[in-house]
Amino acid sequence: MKLKHLSQIVILCGLVGLPVFAQNSNSENEHEKWVDYQQHHRPQLHFSPKQGWMNDPNGMVYHNGEYHLFFQHYPDGTQWNTMHWGHAVSKDLTHWQELPIALHPDEKGWIYSGSAVLDKDNTSGLGTTNNPPLVAIFTYHDKKAEAVRGDNVQTQALAYSLDNGRSWQKYHGNPVLEGGNIADFRDPKVFWHEESEQWVMALAVQNRIGFYGSENLKNWQHLSDFGAEFGAHGGYWECPDLIKMQVEGSDEEKYVLLVSLNPGGPNGGSGTQYFVGDFDGKVFTLDTEFEKSVTKIPARFPQDTIFENFESDLSQWQKQGNAFNQSPVVADENQFIGKFGAKLANSFNTGDDSTGKLISQPFTIEQAFINFVIAGGKYADDAAINLIVDEKTVASATGNNSGAMVIKSWNVSQWQGQTAHLEIVDNATGPWGHISVDQIVFSDTQAKPATEPAVWLDYGADNYAGVTWSGIEDDRHLFIGWMNNWAYANEVPTDQWRGAMTLPRELKLAKTPSGYRVKSLPLNELKQVAKQSAEGKNLKLNNAVSLNQLANMQAELFELDLTIEMRSATQFRLEIGNQLNEKVILLLDTDKQTVSLDRRFAGQHRFDEDFAMVQSAPLAIENQYQIKLIQDVASTEIFINQGEVTLTSLVFPNKPLSLIKLESDKESLITQWKLTELSSIWR
Repeated sequence: MKLKHLSQIVILCGLVGLPVFAQNSNSENEHEKWVDYQQHHRPQLHFSPKQGWMNDPNGMVYHNGEYHLFFQHYPDGTQWNTMHWGHAVSKDLTHWQELPIALHPDEKGWIYSGSAVLDKDNTSGLGTTNNPPLVAIFTYHDKKAEAVRGDNVQTQALAYSLDNGRSWQKYHGNPVLEGGNIADFRDPKVFWHEESEQWVMALAVQNRIGFYGSENLKNWQHLSDFGAEFGAHGGYWECPDLIKMQVEGSDEEKYVLLVSLNPGGPNGGSGTQYFVGDFDGKVFTLDTEFEKSVTKIPARFPQDTIFENFESDLSQWQKQGNAFNQSPVVADENQFIGKFGAKLANSFNTGDDSTGKLISQPFTIEQAFINFVIAGGKYADDAAINLIVDEKTVASATGNNSGAMVIKSWNVSQWQGQTAHLEIVDNATGPWGHISVDQIVFSDTQAKPATEPAVWLDYGADNYAGVTWSGIEDDRHLFIGWMNNWAYANEVPTDQWRGAMTLPRELKLAKTPSGYRVKSLPLNELKQVAKQSAEGKNLKLNNAVSLNQLANMQAELFELDLTIEMRSATQFRLEIGNQLNEKVILLLDTDKQTVSLDRRFAGQHRFDEDFAMVQSAPLAIENQYQIKLIQDVASTEIFINQGEVTLTSLVFPNKPLSLIKLESDKESLITQWKLTELSSIWR
């Protein structure tokens, strides 16, 4: 539904309001236009762009009373494409004003993620002492270099502003840091390190974080690397942030390193892990106790009978189409993490539009397992390796929308003695429309990937690429993430826009029985949109209770706070639903020591097979749990025990989820509860 006249009233998702105009200054009149912020599934508590695509938050900096939020943006469509830096500002971290696009792509490439700082001492010389510059440090992505597999596909560059971020000039000496033959070399997060008197950049470099130092933001020297041997590596590392934090209740200070990972998150697809340690201006060193939580167990890959390692040519394979015309390709370690040998089969050829097939010679299945490594697109029918027996596909595997080679294994014992062949297929032409395969081995032993434990900032499916604001004056560590997941981001059911941010949050570092842990909570600024509320105490639970009846209120946007004593109960269930029986379910299970968020029945999900899921997180056994839930029209955000455990999840109900039901399997007690209705930030 699209309204064309201001006199019409918008009634969507049960929200009533008038269409909204951006309140821009005269210098921004070209960006001023009517925007229907009441569209179906348009968040009412979260920032989303007026139109087009949005992903990672970028360049967050506080300056002259404004919080700047830049973001990855494609203004001309609702799927990921040519990247710009979109721009919004807020004076209260709740209400947002979208400004004109800040950085446009140019002959050097698309504008990928990065950060921004106030160069208050004008170390860069890009401003003056009286008018120091805001400096954005971002990644150029050169599509031409990518197409020919050239060097410096991704480089780091500068832009600066002398008018409070309203206009930006790219530095004439760009790029300021090159990565040579490293294909993934991106997402610079920069801060001033007082002790070493230098700017420090944390940069995502394939499967690790590179640290670089500079005195002037223009000339950078490599300091050290971290992470290849720690944490989860199910995909590429992205969007790092190194933060100096004081431990709650003490004078102790530690550094926290945020690292986003895609794929390989705790509940599939995208996720953000973190590490706690110390930084001396050159090297980040893990805390000894924390290291135990992120040390991996190596993979197992038997080398019994190598059927194909692609080290010579494709003479034993029948080739169709043009996708594999350049295969086998030289497999640079910086391009194919987890590869074997020097070469592999790769269907990229001239790009994702290349299509074709490799067909192996027939063979007899003699051993119980076929093991291999695979990367590329996640297209079940169109980018896959298939095992064919009696002209039927009996086993298949795809990549994970990543260039990282993942170990896969098929148990083929039921077909032992039969003749089979393999087909490596690429019929996909969209993003990640290619496939890479290496080291096909027949074995009596199953290959297993490495076990890579990680500590996650958010166990929900939809909090990715988040980083903190620079320039904050009240010592808080303020964070925001992209509320989406690359597993289905291009397909979520929205119309003129696609993508939203999480609520801004404050990060705190605590010392817990498990060691140092980062807590995450919504900001107090959210109280600005609080309306009516109701509260109560000492509510005994066993059978289901309607909180709406107790509160004598029902809201479509709300915050729910409660504390539950489990007593004899082992399960506590919190259901948020609607009259269509659509619902999202929060379940605390002390027997399993898990908390889960179930969105399988929360509305629309057929747009992608990965969306309907139960998201889970570890839960320590406690006498009581504090729960904060914030419900928007298209998201549920959960914070347990002051943000020690967080789950952020998109939901797409056909009517707002406003009915609240509480239940436990045995006697429990809600010692206190408070339900607060919230108003839209766009009114």
